Amino acid sequence: MFHYNAPADLLRDRVILVTGAGEGIGRAAAWQYAAHGATVVLLGRTLEKLESLYDEIEAAGYPQPAIVPMNLDSAAEHDYIELSNQLFDEFGRLDGVLHNAGLLGMRTPIENYDPITWEQVMRVNVHAPFLMTQTLLPLLHRSDDASVIFTSSGVGRTGRAYWGAYAVSKFATEGMMQVLADELENDPSIRINAINPGATRTQMRAYAYPAEPPENNPTPAEIMPIYLYLMGPDSRQINGQSLDAQGEGRA
Repeated sequence: MFHYNAPADLLRDRVILVTGAGEGIGRAAAWQYAAHGATVVLLGRTLEKLESLYDEIEAAGYPQPAIVPMNLDSAAEHDYIELSNQLFDEFGRLDGVLHNAGLLGMRTPIENYDPITWEQVMRVNVHAPFLMTQTLLPLLHRSDDASVIFTSSGVGRTGRAYWGAYAVSKFATEGMMQVLADELENDPSIRINAINPGATRTQMRAYAYPAEPPENNPTPAEIMPIYLYLMGPDSRQINGQSLDAQGEGRA
């Protein structure tokens, strides 16, 4: 497991957007970011889940979050422009984005893969993060220390049978992260990286491996050290890297 002891005020006064914040890893990350001082923008498709997390963050006395209901499967360019305008009007800048939302799709050979599902997975896992990042970059450039984190996967580094669109989308995510990081390498105020969370106790994992005992895997809360590290100032010099949440790294 990646080891990092985050200072209590690691993200104080920062504004961080988390996609897929309603459950799983996104929920855990949003909570941890708020607990370490950030104003968190909770983006997800299920309003009730976002409102529940909002209430918990407020009750804990952390900075008041914001809620943005958005379905990445149906969102169009004008929705991302509206999001950017909303964040500019309310905060004036953005200090971080965690692209956590994702869609698994089908576990089946490519020969039999449903084209409609293929397009949906690519739309949520690749097209949506591209449009969102492109639209939010002007706000990120207004920060003194901004971090963008994409979500990768082991099957996005080495292809594996039956992972279909999900694996291909994660290869694309790795490529998008690397290209963007290289384009911004001379801008010290913004860095682009990716995290491979590994096998984690989430609904997506349970769907992919229905026979696997969930207790075999860590909870989302247990893999949060690397999410805090890459979002905070201690990782200023890290750019264009794809790191493992359950690796043996230390910071």
